[in-house]
Amino acid sequence: MSHADDHAGTGEGTRRDFLYYATAGAGAVATGAAVWPLVNQMNPSADVRSLASILVDVSTVDPGTQLTVKWRGKPVFIRHRTGEEIALAQTQDAEAAGKLPDPVARNANLADETAEATDGNRTIPSPEGEGAGAWVVQMGVCTHLGCVPLGDQGDFGGWFCPCHGSHYDMAGRIRKGPAPENLPIPPVSWVDASTIKLG
Repeated sequence: MSHADDHAGTGEGTRRDFLYYATAGAGAVATGAAVWPLVNQMNPSADVRSLASILVDVSTVDPGTQLTVKWRGKPVFIRHRTGEEIALAQTQDAEAAGKLPDPVARNANLADETAEATDGNRTIPSPEGEGAGAWVVQMGVCTHLGCVPLGDQGDFGGWFCPCHGSHYDMAGRIRKGPAPENLPIPPVSWVDASTIKLG
């Protein structure tokens, strides 16, 4: 084989390598262009992102009543407890000590994710002029299979899921039935004395 033939072979190999890499690169770009719309459509839509936080007027929620709002596609229970309900919740707190199926508060507003599920850790601070423990805000989705529990029902006067018989007490803690966890408390804060912000 002559020196010229050897040089020609090397040049052909280089062209072949270039064509291989160029084709592979073009294929990768084409694949990315085809896959991106599929990946992008899984991102939250603009209307969902806009509902990441909502303001709720609770000025008409009298003690002893509950308001249900929709946040991120799920119901949220906002309960304004009476003095009697707060007293009952504190009694339930004492009775349940050390016996709760789920001893964790599940309150997104607490820094400690393992905080105990006491009534105080399950309520939100009240606005100016109202006593502690008057407001309970929690997701209205049973932690068993995602049904919506009914308020003012069940063996503990809180919430009851008729689908499979989960009973929650006045603080939304699971007390009886198949649900494995307490009703979770979303991020919540007071904007003013009559407006709650979720998210």
